[in-house]
Amino acid sequence: MRTLLIPLILLGFPALEIYVLVELSGVVGWWLLPWLLSSAIVGGWLVREAGAMLPLRLLAALQSGHSLSLSLLIGFRTVLAGLLLIFPGIISDFLALILLLLPHPKVNMPNAANDDVIDGEWTRVNEHDKLR
Repeated sequence: MRTLLIPLILLGFPALEIYVLVELSGVVGWWLLPWLLSSAIVGGWLVREAGAMLPLRLLAALQSGHSLSLSLLIGFRTVLAGLLLIFPGIISDFLALILLLLPHPKVNMPNAANDDVIDGEWTRVNEHDKLR
């Protein structure tokens, strides 16, 4: 039964999208076409920008000491939202909007202080001064 669930979802989601588009086109009319075209353009832009910003985001994460996996997760979320916007449909556009509006997770960085370091003062003593 579990192996049947994934193909059922993969086939059911486009069928649900088509059903919603047909029903909504009866209500809204031809205004649905500009919505679908503009969402596909915005989705393509999001995918392209996420791909272009990935090296910069990873470099910034390395320099600041943040997690690389978190930076990849944020980029992946943007790419997934862009792909959902490219896919024609209202439900996928709604899911993409939810992905884009989710807040980015906060990173709690540990303090850079090392417990092995002992603060103190020092003075240089020459070997010649020790003998006196």
